[in-house]
Amino acid sequence: MKISEVPQQRGIIPEDLHEVCYAVDESGQYVLAESVGWEPKNVTNDQAWQVIQAQVAEALGKIHAGRQSCLAFHMAINQMNVSLLAKYVRMNRWRVRRHLKPDVFQRLKSDILKQYAEVFGIAVEQLLKVPLSAAHCFKENTHPCK
Repeated sequence: MKISEVPQQRGIIPEDLHEVCYAVDESGQYVLAESVGWEPKNVTNDQAWQVIQAQVAEALGKIHAGRQSCLAFHMAINQMNVSLLAKYVRMNRWRVRRHLKPDVFQRLKSDILKQYAEVFGIAVEQLLKVPLSAAHCFKENTHPCK
């Protein structure tokens, strides 16, 4: 596409940021051009955030019902599954799955909690807390809270 045809349809990108894409200038050379968004991409991103919000809400429902530990929330908000988290914390998958049980999670030693907190980029105190609802984590389909 030509530089003049680069889409400028604002989406989830904050006002002060731009995407960079390739476009063709007047001399036929590929150059970098700034864009604030593109409608099909905006729709796709909105749909993806809706899926993430639903996963977070489901995790919170299970946590508040006492069926899962708060680890499930942090996995959902960071878009991780058991296998991926197990690789990051260098544990067997069965151990991570076991830590999703509330009674087991409550008995974890501080060094294991610290490993999880480091992976999620939060303090151990934050690891032990979850919001009341997914609405507390998302504002208008933007980034999750941490």
